[in-house]
Amino acid sequence: MALPQWTGVFPAVVTQMHEDQSLDLAATARHFEALIESGISGLIVCGSLGENQCLQPDEKRAVLKCAIETARGRIPVLSGVAEMSTCAAASYMQDGEKLGASGFMVMPPMVYKTDPRETQHWFRTLAKATPLPWMLYNNPVGYHTDVTPEMFFELADIPNLQAIKESSANTRRITELRNLVGSRYQIFTGVDDLFLESAILGIDGWVCGSGIAFPKENQKLWELTRQGRWDEARELYRWSQPLMKLDTHIHFVQYIKLLCQETGLGREWCREPRLPITGAEREQVLKIIRDALAKRPK
Repeated sequence: MALPQWTGVFPAVVTQMHEDQSLDLAATARHFEALIESGISGLIVCGSLGENQCLQPDEKRAVLKCAIETARGRIPVLSGVAEMSTCAAASYMQDGEKLGASGFMVMPPMVYKTDPRETQHWFRTLAKATPLPWMLYNNPVGYHTDVTPEMFFELADIPNLQAIKESSANTRRITELRNLVGSRYQIFTGVDDLFLESAILGIDGWVCGSGIAFPKENQKLWELTRQGRWDEARELYRWSQPLMKLDTHIHFVQYIKLLCQETGLGREWCREPRLPITGAEREQVLKIIRDALAKRPK
């Protein structure tokens, strides 16, 4: 099976909720539509920002189904896979295939921290659960499991392993990967405030987080880098950088949902154990958001 060439902006989206923590699929669909209209190349639901680990199994499938129905084949729809057991992860991928997903973004095992042998076994086993293409999400900062460039070299024989979401926060990895495996994988950056640095080094795509709240500017920034218009890209990047940095905090879900609320693209409600931010922290984040939006490019 020929693998698709995933390139461009693939935002990892929030899961919209009501104040009582129930899913708000209508609001979720409206947000999906706004992102699609901005020119994105793909959509990733139920990732870390989508609160995957706090959703019930049927809710994850409902969010994925909502995204597929909203996209109507216009762009590929991927789902995050964030499970504690190999069995649960494989089952979810098989159900996603039946629902019509285009592929997956697979995280390492949740809770248990695998050693390198176990990490490879996890990804190799899940690769066999479905023939659909998938992206390996490498985030040792958040999940304490590191897939090194040398490990990606070893995993290169997996036929449906299509792409890498590289979120180690070490931009050296991009060049190291290119030197080791060439163009074997599509490389996506997953750290918003390292986007421009990563673009210069040569990436194929961007799994953005904070940009879901200002999708038109976010898409423009991507296009400027594709066109080599670096002076303009730097200017837009400097404007967006304080907002992008909201994606690098332990409260990144609350921060980005609050950012979406301030730009009219959602509400801040999260699934517990996350609680809305309050007090001085809330005022500080709102100041960052409102100061940036007051200077929003025309």
